[in-house]
Amino acid sequence: MIAKLLFAAVVGFAASAWAADEHGHEHGGPAPAASSNGPSRQPDGSVFLPKPAQRQLSVRTAVAKTEELARTIELAGKVSMDPNAGGKVQATSPGRIEPRSRGLPTVGQSVRKGEILAYVIPSTAPLERSVQSAQLAELSASRALAEKRLARLKELSDTIPQKEIEAAQAEVASLGARANAVNTGLIGRDALVAPVSGVIASSHVVAGQVVDARELIYDIVDPTRLSIEALSFDASLGSDVGGATLAIGNERVQLRFLGAARTLREQALPLSFTAQGEVLSKLAVGQPVKVFVQTKSKVQGIAVPAASLMKNPSNQTIVWVKTAPEKFEPRVVSVEPLDGVNVAVTKGLEPGDRVATQGATLINQVR
Repeated sequence: MIAKLLFAAVVGFAASAWAADEHGHEHGGPAPAASSNGPSRQPDGSVFLPKPAQRQLSVRTAVAKTEELARTIELAGKVSMDPNAGGKVQATSPGRIEPRSRGLPTVGQSVRKGEILAYVIPSTAPLERSVQSAQLAELSASRALAEKRLARLKELSDTIPQKEIEAAQAEVASLGARANAVNTGLIGRDALVAPVSGVIASSHVVAGQVVDARELIYDIVDPTRLSIEALSFDASLGSDVGGATLAIGNERVQLRFLGAARTLREQALPLSFTAQGEVLSKLAVGQPVKVFVQTKSKVQGIAVPAASLMKNPSNQTIVWVKTAPEKFEPRVVSVEPLDGVNVAVTKGLEPGDRVATQGATLINQVR
C-alpha cells in the first residue's frame, strides 16, 4: 500500500515538473477557446456584427428609396472676395505709413466701415517743400496786413462805405483759408479708411514703411459673404444650371448662380456663384473647393451619404447593406455626384435595402 502511494506521489511530481519550464512558467493549461460571438468576416465576404458591437461602433442604417435626383456635375472652383462685401485699402499718394493711436490692425481683426486703419504722411521733395514754406510765409504776412487794414476800416466805419469793410473781411478769410491749405499740405496726413465692415484678410505694411501711390495696404473681406468661381469645360452648362451646392466638411451650403462669363479662361467657361452663412467663415479667399452643379435634367437613383462609400480589396466602390439583424453584406455600386455630402447610387441597390450610413468604415475593417 505504501509503495502504491509513493508511486502516485512520484508521478504527480513529474507531471507538475513537466508542466513548468526552467524559468518557472507554466504551460500546462489549455489555450483559451476563440470567441464565436465577436465581430468576424464570413467566408462569403459578409460581416457578422453582434448587436452589442453595433451599439459600441455607433452603426446606423437607413432605408434606400428610389428618387428622381438632379444630374450633378462636379467642378473645380476657387473662393474669391465678394465685390459687394469686401474691399481694398490703397494709398492715394506716396508717403510713409504712420500707425493710429491703437496701432496698426492685424490680420484676422474685425473692422467697421469708416474706421481709420492707418495714416500716410505724404513725402515731398526738399525743393517743393521749401517752395510751399515760402508760399505759406507770404500768405501769413499778407493776412496780417489784411487784418490790420480791416481793423482800421472798422474804426472809420462811420465815414466809409460798408462794402469796403466787407471786401476787407473777405480778403482776410481768403488769405486765411489759403494759408491753412498750404499748411495742411506741409504737415497733413492722409487717413486710410476701411471701405466696408469685415475682417482684415491680408496686410502688406508695417509702421514706418514707405509706400507708393495705388499700393495695396489691406484686403478686407466679409467672411459670411463670399464668391465662388468654378470652371466648366462644357460651354453649354451655363444655360443648364438648376442649382449648386458647396460641401464644407459635413455641412452643405447652397450657392446662388450669378451667371456665366462670355470669355473662356484656359479653354474653360467661368461660372460665378455667391453664398452667405456663418459656415463660410471656415473658408479662405483663394482656397480651392469643389462645386456641385445640379443641372435641370433628372436621373433615377438612391441618395446615400458619401461616408457610406467604401472600397473592397478589388478597389471597387461598395456600400454595406444590413441583410439580417447581425449580418452586413457588401454591395458593389455605381455612383454619381449629388451635392458633396450625399451621392446618387444608380446601380447596385434596391429600394428597401438598409444601407449603413454611419460606422461603415469600422464595418469595412472587420476581418
